[in-house]
Amino acid sequence: MAGKVFFSVSMSLDGFIAPESPEELMGRQWVELQRWVFPQRFFRERLKLGSGGEEGRDNDIVRETFERTGASVMGKRMFDAGEQAWPAEAPFRTPVFVVTHEKRDPWERPGGTTFHFVNDGIEPALERAREAAGDGDVRIAGGGTTILEHLNAGLVDEFSIALAPVLFGSGIRLFEGVDAAGVALEQVRAEPTQRVTHLTYAVRER
Repeated sequence: MAGKVFFSVSMSLDGFIAPESPEELMGRQWVELQRWVFPQRFFRERLKLGSGGEEGRDNDIVRETFERTGASVMGKRMFDAGEQAWPAEAPFRTPVFVVTHEKRDPWERPGGTTFHFVNDGIEPALERAREAAGDGDVRIAGGGTTILEHLNAGLVDEFSIALAPVLFGSGIRLFEGVDAAGVALEQVRAEPTQRVTHLTYAVRER
């Protein structure tokens, strides 16, 4: 049985998931947005940030997100930023399919992550990711444009938002340009924790 296609992001209260400029991805606002995830034990172990860390529902959600993912799809903008920021053992540890116009051989990293570069659009990339994931789920890792393309094309089954108590004022909005006439949502869960509120929705055709 094929798994689900989903995305999972942190979002500010005013709807932004990243700063506009890639150079600001590790800036103050981005760090504030992601502040809930960095202390978690599973995340620290995954990125080899040292021992220790917090346990609890936030930690469980981070672990569940990684463990359900059999393959990922991402856009070129996210890959370009991550190529500079990820450790040698990139945190995915699954096949990752990068939607890009760049022709490039697969890039295998220590720890089980291999990046494959797909030049003919989101649907072929997703098809390859589904095949690679087997019974696992496919995560649309980002960035915002790639997530929106999948959502508007009716390719997303479910998504989760970690709603953080921060305001960006500008940047990349998650739902900027969404085909609201074609997308209906059904709330699955709402879980507040000390740092964020985790919201999960199933996606239905309207």
